[in-house]
Amino acid sequence: MDLSREEEKLLESDNPAVAKCMEILVALGEIFGADRLIPIVSAHISGISYENIGEEGLEWLKSLKAKVKVKTTVNPAGMDSERWREMGIDEDFARKQTEVLKALVDLGAELTLTCTPYYVYKPNFGDHLAWAESSAVVYANSVLGAMTNRESGISALASAIIGKTPRYGLHVKENRAPTVLVKVKEDLNPSALGVVLGRELDGIPIFEFGRKLRDHELKQLGASLASTGNVAIFHVIGQTPEWRDFEIPKEKLEVDEADVRDECDPDLIALGCPHLSSEEIMEVLRFVERRGRPKISVWIFTSRHVYEEMKEVVEKLERCGIKVFRDTCMVVSPATEKFECVMVDSGKALTYLPKLRGVKAMFGTTEECLRRAFE
Repeated sequence: MDLSREEEKLLESDNPAVAKCMEILVALGEIFGADRLIPIVSAHISGISYENIGEEGLEWLKSLKAKVKVKTTVNPAGMDSERWREMGIDEDFARKQTEVLKALVDLGAELTLTCTPYYVYKPNFGDHLAWAESSAVVYANSVLGAMTNRESGISALASAIIGKTPRYGLHVKENRAPTVLVKVKEDLNPSALGVVLGRELDGIPIFEFGRKLRDHELKQLGASLASTGNVAIFHVIGQTPEWRDFEIPKEKLEVDEADVRDECDPDLIALGCPHLSSEEIMEVLRFVERRGRPKISVWIFTSRHVYEEMKEVVEKLERCGIKVFRDTCMVVSPATEKFECVMVDSGKALTYLPKLRGVKAMFGTTEECLRRAFE
């Protein structure tokens, strides 16, 4: 990989953090055959829950005496920063999680604490990014037409500090071409469809739907594809920004069902994986108003940005007995472990809850989830 004289100097920087970050990026570039480093406009760091990062990771973060060079956002933490007691988080975890967040602030990162950074700051078409968080990566590539590989939390942080990323993979236009046409014959739930296809697909899909998908459906489709497979970009005919840039592939797959339902008796309804948008929060309010109070606990997860934007709506939901948490979600927070079965409208949560939290999960549409809560 070709390095400029300035980049070579960074490898020998007097600042150990800067030198280490350059080493990480050069190693990645050599592994994946990058020809050079390219500037990025933003980075997004994942894996910041204390349960994920642990004491060793926390100490490593504290040791980095450097500052990020580009706009840097961060993924959800393991708790709502203000309402952690209400979630059942113990004080030791809360203290350690707070230390993680402080270390990130010291590096210059913004505590967005969301898996939907594009609701806070929307990259432009063609922007090069270094984003971790699989659901954000696939949304940025597919829906926005920005360009990012599926980074790890460490490589995203390294790129944030250097301000560059290796040029390979989805930073190269020709590597973004679809390889299989997926014809969706029925009006299937996009989140469930993503779960089924993610397990089967090997390559980049371009979808042909019978209708235009709404933004949150594109978000859920991508999140499910990324959680069950290795999909970091998809295209939708007539809808996503790059679908006309490539030839329609000859390989074809037709889908007329997507059954991911597995019954259990839920003691929690959890929505917001990825975090809910303002539009989705409004739809929840329209459903729950005048229905009394839920008979099953309902937790909604969103970003602090959307929470503040929708504060009046959130307050109405809370009065209806719906808990709205910020900064975290049902997948990354240990608070979910006190439940037996969680009903979700997210293929991502359906996939990760049993693996990461050790709880049963069942799938339903958003309406089915909410209806179950009031039965």
